[in-house]
Amino acid sequence: MSVHNDRRRTALEHWANTTIGESLDWQPASADASFRRYFRGRPMYADEAGSWIAMDAPPEREDNAAFVRIAQLMTDAGLHVPRVLAHDEDRGFLLLTDLGERTFLEVLDADNADALFGAAIGALLDWQQASRADVLPVYDRATLARELALFVDWYLMRHLRYTPTAAEQADIDTAFDFILDNVCAQPRVYVHRDYMPRNLMVSTPLPGVIDFQDALYGPVTYDVASLFRDAFISWPQQRIDGWVRHYWDAARARGIPVGDDWTGFKRDLALMGAQRHLKVIGIFARIAHRDGKPHYLADVPRFIDYLTPVVKRFEPLAPLAPFLML
Repeated sequence: MSVHNDRRRTALEHWANTTIGESLDWQPASADASFRRYFRGRPMYADEAGSWIAMDAPPEREDNAAFVRIAQLMTDAGLHVPRVLAHDEDRGFLLLTDLGERTFLEVLDADNADALFGAAIGALLDWQQASRADVLPVYDRATLARELALFVDWYLMRHLRYTPTAAEQADIDTAFDFILDNVCAQPRVYVHRDYMPRNLMVSTPLPGVIDFQDALYGPVTYDVASLFRDAFISWPQQRIDGWVRHYWDAARARGIPVGDDWTGFKRDLALMGAQRHLKVIGIFARIAHRDGKPHYLADVPRFIDYLTPVVKRFEPLAPLAPFLML
């Protein structure tokens, strides 16, 4: 759609300019897997500094009240997140501070990974340590189970056009119950739900945190699994083990409920990762077939690679193995 025919963008830019009190040059900043769009506004003249982010989030599609509420919750926890400068609830327009243009994903390499992941771990610990019950909705078994079902509904049946037999579906359900029994028994903390390098910004202070509007109160290992088993970049197991150990040691020192059994924590992390990997495969298939964004399917093999050793490690997950080779 051209900018001239994009009525929402035109209305968003007019609203943002009026709110700021200046006509800015607005250019696309990013889009994501949701229905949200972001535009960066800068002064028309090069000698004027400053930039803002205008977010277009159709209210019938996106929970903008949650974005505003969780932004404040994260700010209170000491995280560096965009400040909400203005919000048109009826139209789904938000004006935000700009955390910069570079994500961790764009700059991460073997040399700077320790420093960047160290900063990410520090922010995650601040977020988790601020956790309180009855503030965010619970990331409960029903929600986790619905997410697992995406693997069958969208990846197997829609993308691969494979319908499991009744016996195969029973085996899948048994494997999913094994995962759910573990992750639902884990202590709960605040969960960002997409805490990964693409949603962490190179900013001052480091990191800037974005895309947090789906945060819940759930398993303590979830954001750790997200951070180190990323959708778009993979790391050697030895380095991941070092970062996870650093997180675990620091979490214990700060009273975050990760337990005192390192082996048990790694088991919990592996099974939480399995839930997330299966969910993401299903989500990527859904985005491709429902939303017309097929490029997400290119990263499905990465999640198959993440899942394969976990399925081999835990006997109750063995029935899932054939479906990772279709």
